[in-house]
Amino acid sequence: MIHYKTREEVELMRISSQLVSKTLAHVAAHIKAGTSTAELDKIAEDFIRANGATPSFKGYGNPPFPFACCMSVNDAVVHGFPTKNALKDGDIVSVDVGVFKNGFHGDSAYTFAIGEITDEVKHLMADTKASLYKGIEKAVHGNRVGDISFAVQDYTERERGYGVVRELVGHGLGRKLHEDPQVPNYGKRGTGAKLKEGMVIAIEPMINLGTKNVYHDKDGWTIRTEDGKPAAHYEHNICIQKNKADILSAFIEIEAAEKANPDLFADY
Repeated sequence: MIHYKTREEVELMRISSQLVSKTLAHVAAHIKAGTSTAELDKIAEDFIRANGATPSFKGYGNPPFPFACCMSVNDAVVHGFPTKNALKDGDIVSVDVGVFKNGFHGDSAYTFAIGEITDEVKHLMADTKASLYKGIEKAVHGNRVGDISFAVQDYTERERGYGVVRELVGHGLGRKLHEDPQVPNYGKRGTGAKLKEGMVIAIEPMINLGTKNVYHDKDGWTIRTEDGKPAAHYEHNICIQKNKADILSAFIEIEAAEKANPDLFADY
């Protein structure tokens, strides 16, 4: 069942979504070689709680997810467990954050690169982020979910030759972290649920440098690429409107923090 939001509810969701963006920017300022993702997870959780919210992911699911954030390094696509292992130059880490505030969730993700990375990984990151906005262009009243899905897949798979993950999808968002409808990153135009004003969805391309195939790690949560090649992940929260989507989350502060951190590669 799709839950349509009132304008007042959308504004509350904007607050949650913007807090996620601020959390990602705060984390970006601390990422460097030698830092562990467990340290970054603690930094993020402290920031979330200091801002009057709780981490959406902590305790979610079965088995319960034990951390505040998903920290997915290199071949980990999503749902990566923060660890005490030190990050190193050439690593990429996708940070996925959810917060619950004022009765609503926000949920966004961003991929960061530490030090020098290969050109193919630079292109992967740039193209995955670009595909997110390709999908957002189609997230307007009167279109269908499949129009978003096709836009992401057409750009990343047909034009760029990447693997588009099938097992994991975007989703509706609101009082629950995951609501209807599902929003795949692959599909056919003109199919799926009709997009109507007041729908709030999370669009989140999860794109692999190589094969689309993935597997579950032994921790029961982390999803990895089958061929061991890296993956990128970017996510925005969108409210469906006429003519143009209303993006509730933001990358501006994240990108500024990324560029200000000398340990991160941001020129892609």
